Amino acid sequence: MVITIELTKRQEHILQIVKDNGPITGEQIADQLNLTRATLRPDLAILTMAGYLDARPRVGYFYTGKSGTQLLTENLQKIYVKEYQSIPVVINENVSVYDAICTMFLEDVGTLFVVDQSTQLVGVLSRKDLLRASIGKQDLTSIPVHIIMTRMPNVTMCERDDLLIDVAKKLIEKQIDALPVVKKTDKGFEVIGRITKTNITRAFVALGEE
Repeated sequence: MVITIELTKRQEHILQIVKDNGPITGEQIADQLNLTRATLRPDLAILTMAGYLDARPRVGYFYTGKSGTQLLTENLQKIYVKEYQSIPVVINENVSVYDAICTMFLEDVGTLFVVDQSTQLVGVLSRKDLLRASIGKQDLTSIPVHIIMTRMPNVTMCERDDLLIDVAKKLIEKQIDALPVVKKTDKGFEVIGRITKTNITRAFVALGEE
């Protein structure tokens, strides 16, 4: 995996040597720094794994010409929804608003995905939807969620093989907290997961720690 790191002064010096003289062997770099090849090996390994350098057998090291930002961008283009999706919380469209509020509280989620009798996605229920329905003197036990939910085809969805960065853009553009991860079926769309702002934050934290 390509990563972004803070370089030591020696690693920056190595990069400059390779920029100016590449392709260049590890032994030649060590000679210029007055170090042994063994001492230099960890630095070369880090720079190569991080994507700053490219190594070719019997030729030497090349500078890739990529900045830390470019390397981070490349890495983001390799993270897919399926790597970070979590288990969805699904309710039937005929469940009452009261029961939906209880489910949301007990499951500690901000979005519920609503399905029909054949378990196909028909809508999405957010905290805001439930809050709006709760204002007033309505009997929440008698109102089914399909009355207040955001209905298909106005639901923003994603699939397992979508890039996580693209899903993050959708969350920002639509100003929503979660997307259902779906699989297309003969009847519609089956909910197989969810991607939330928390999932995406977890991915970025993992990227930084690695």
